Amino acid sequence: MKIVILSALVFACQLATAETVQVKYHGAVSLDSFACTAVNESSDVSRICYDKAERYMVIQLKATNYHYCEIDAATVQGLLQASSKRQYFQTHIRGSGSDGPFDCRTHPIPKKYRQ
Repeated sequence: MKIVILSALVFACQLATAETVQVKYHGAVSLDSFACTAVNESSDVSRICYDKAERYMVIQLKATNYHYCEIDAATVQGLLQASSKRQYFQTHIRGSGSDGPFDCRTHPIPKKYRQ
């Protein structure tokens, strides 16, 4: 009986700590399936979250979250390892205008994250 109660409490705590962020132009995204990394450098990139199975990234620039679709693990790894994350982001990820290599306006948002 104690094990069942303890298991239920642990599960409830995990649900209570699930983080959801607001993504610009999209809405709420739960970060449950993401691996997130805080960025501590002097750029406006402050957090990078990646769901490898879905090839979906949420990046926090200043105080705003943006999402990128069909982004491969090697590109995200390059971003995480870059000495200037902002420069890497601008060069390899961010699009110009209405399209980019991983722009969710032209690449499908994974089903589990669609609104």
